[in-house]
Amino acid sequence: MKKYRNKTICGDCLEEMKKLPDNSVDSMVTDPPYGISFMGKKWDYDVPQVEVWKETLRVLKPGGHALVACGTRTQHRMAVNLEDAGFEIRDIVAWVYGSGFPKSHNIGKAVDKLQGNEREDLGISKNDRPDSQVKGGRAFDSAFNKGQKHETILETKGNSPYEGWGTALKPAMELWTLCRKPLEEKTIAKNVLKYGTGGINIDECRVGTEAIKQNQYDRKPESGNRYGNGAERKQNGVVTETQGRFPANLIHDGSDEVVEGFPDTKSGGGKTTRKNKDAMFDMGQGYSSNGIADSGSASRFFYCAKASKAERNKGCEELENKNNHSTVKPLKLMSYLVRLITPKGGTILDPYMGSGSTGIGAKLEGFDFIGIENNEEYFKIANKRLNEKIPK
Repeated sequence: MKKYRNKTICGDCLEEMKKLPDNSVDSMVTDPPYGISFMGKKWDYDVPQVEVWKETLRVLKPGGHALVACGTRTQHRMAVNLEDAGFEIRDIVAWVYGSGFPKSHNIGKAVDKLQGNEREDLGISKNDRPDSQVKGGRAFDSAFNKGQKHETILETKGNSPYEGWGTALKPAMELWTLCRKPLEEKTIAKNVLKYGTGGINIDECRVGTEAIKQNQYDRKPESGNRYGNGAERKQNGVVTETQGRFPANLIHDGSDEVVEGFPDTKSGGGKTTRKNKDAMFDMGQGYSSNGIADSGSASRFFYCAKASKAERNKGCEELENKNNHSTVKPLKLMSYLVRLITPKGGTILDPYMGSGSTGIGAKLEGFDFIGIENNEEYFKIANKRLNEKIPK
């Protein structure tokens, strides 16, 4: 593996990208502001404007792909701005998770308060989290609410016609717009040969490529029967290397809540078992490829859980607030995404570096990285994380 190189810049991404040469990076993977004022953060008041994406388009090589994250409520605005800047919208990759917390306004409770109606006390809410800090009815990591005391959430019930009505659905997915800078050559093949960009890395992002054990049967040659005499047959566990499933535009966190939403499916014949259960891909479901039989939940897609505290804080132990960025993405997700759209030996741009998860994904996959972040605290956190050694 070649030596990993990263360049991190503290400053406004629009101004800093103007210093980069035309056609100088191979891909862009970024988690920019969603324009939803998340947790009241000033930097999240709006999605990036067209001018920003025009500058990323300029520095990308022709045919270079980008994956740009956004929430469901403003993803359309993100995609329109990318398209208006000149990108071709290719797809949307949905990352589905079960750990989102509902932020719906209880209309019945508000009506009762307005009218002075009494509400029945049902005791402590099932959503109460005694071991977490709570702010605004939502449980947060203590790193975000240092010094706050826990406030018990109580459950009440009213009798107005609006009891049980709310204002929002539970957030359960984020959307990554997959887009591409237009080709310069007339065909993908010619563009790839000239710039190395234009396609996505299907084979190295297939799902379930570890070896599986398929039950086959020995047969007696003298039986004169292709399958042999049933009484004489015996199981012969054959380990088969699989190509893996074609990568889908769905990624999920493997939580029971998400997996249970998929129906059970079955394909082919006999039973297959995993030789090596990898936590990255295994949810206790069999899978198959190229005709190998399997059955189980239709959730047999790549999955990735949210970032743990240990993962997000690694390298930041000396900092007072450790990694207090509010939208840290898991490293396995970022490793997968950068591998999907970046050519071998390529350079990845992240104009909204945050706490550096894209850069760590690039480091794990052997890509070079250019990250830009205008928040000095997040910039410091990102560099602490990026300087950590790659785990063996």
